[in-house]
Amino acid sequence: MTSHVLLVRLAAPLQSWGVASRFARRDSHVRPTKSAVVGLVAAALGRDRTDPVDDLAALVFGVRADHPGTPVRDYHTVGSGRYPLRPRDIITDHRRATAVAASMAAADGPAFGHHELAGWYGAPKKITADPVSGALVSAELSRSAMVTERWYLSDAAFVVGLQHPDQAFLDDIAYALEHPKQLLWLGRKSCPPSGTLAAEILPGTIATAFAGKLLLPGPDGPDTSGRRPWAWIQAAPGTRGASQVNDQPVSFDPANRAHARRWETRTRITIAPTATGWDIIP
Repeated sequence: MTSHVLLVRLAAPLQSWGVASRFARRDSHVRPTKSAVVGLVAAALGRDRTDPVDDLAALVFGVRADHPGTPVRDYHTVGSGRYPLRPRDIITDHRRATAVAASMAAADGPAFGHHELAGWYGAPKKITADPVSGALVSAELSRSAMVTERWYLSDAAFVVGLQHPDQAFLDDIAYALEHPKQLLWLGRKSCPPSGTLAAEILPGTIATAFAGKLLLPGPDGPDTSGRRPWAWIQAAPGTRGASQVNDQPVSFDPANRAHARRWETRTRITIAPTATGWDIIP
């Protein structure tokens, strides 16, 4: 059965592809993961996190690192000090709403609808009225600030290949990526993609599709140096030289989020002398 490959361009000032992130440290893999890209496609199609993704998980996945980018560490602190309260935190969190009502009653202050909260920021859980101004602020003065760090890839550009025998299925994905039903980002909400995502659909395998297309332009224009970019391409279980990675999506349901292992090979891609540029899907 003939397979087809949809090429997807993932480029942005910042990307972040977490694989083992925790609250205090949010890492980034050196390349997009299959789980993240399937999640990106699911969002473009308008699927909810609780919807099944078996059809998307069945896509054969590959990624070519045209411009690997530079790791960037972003320093954060969370908590400590007094923080003015956002109105939406009261509206969406019943615990904060109860605390606000109690604080206002104790201070004999105005009702929330007349309180000057517009434009303020922060999201404290313990709320009190400032004794001088009467403004609602955080009462968590004794809590120490928590230092966190987030890692990104700066100025990276990747080409993703999604292989499937049904070209119509890939057509639907390509259209959704250019007309998404939900907001798209490259691994984190602070990393929106730049430019066009979906390129053309080619017959064959991911390896042949990767070899047949020119490298993405970098910061200094098209890459004509003749470098051979690295690529990671999904392989059949037990393929010689392949390694296992734990990013095969099973479910994105927050109550039952799960991943499985898959196999992939790492190889250099030699761009063919006859390679052509991008054909963007309208």
